[in-house]
Amino acid sequence: MEWMTSALCAREDPELFFPVTATGPALREELAAKRICLRCPVLRPCLTWAIDSGQAYGVWGGTNAEQRAVLRQKAGSSAPAHLTSAEPRFSSAEPRSAAPSDAPSNPAPPPAD
Repeated sequence: MEWMTSALCAREDPELFFPVTATGPALREELAAKRICLRCPVLRPCLTWAIDSGQAYGVWGGTNAEQRAVLRQKAGSSAPAHLTSAEPRFSSAEPRSAAPSDAPSNPAPPPAD
């Protein structure tokens, strides 16, 4: 996991990436963490590692736990090859509910017709 030494989050307060709740100020913290991820040179390996290792908490690779669960489900086997094309996308819409369908971003690409 050499990529971790290049991660921008390594220079930030870790609590920003692990909000305690899914409401109120924690939503702003999550959005702030995701903005850091967008500038990070190791976003893809971070996201792949988080999905492969089953990270159930926090912001990893620009996604929250619910978004990673959707990516795992869409990937089926959670194979890294499926994840390398997944680019997290974000909007600044706030507030949002904790439900994945209301999330401000959808890291999975739209389904092909």
